Amino acid sequence: MTPEQRIEAIDALLTEQLAPSFLKIEDNSAEHAGHQSAGGAGHYTIHIAADLFEGKSLIQKHRLVYGAVDSLMETEIHALSIKLR
Repeated sequence: MTPEQRIEAIDALLTEQLAPSFLKIEDNSAEHAGHQSAGGAGHYTIHIAADLFEGKSLIQKHRLVYGAVDSLMETEIHALSIKLR
């Protein structure tokens, strides 16, 4: 998967499962170039807000985000930073 395809896939999964009111995905992979353990997967920061988060703890919100992109975590996402709004 290309970096652009990864971002599109992350966007599609988050949009489908969490219906965010705000979503921005940053590719930080270049900052981690040469990390042997990444195996070609990317480093991303997700900025997100969703009505689904209302009344949930920080950990519950993070679990929702990780759950939405779980299918990409083993092959396409090496590291994920989540910034909630």
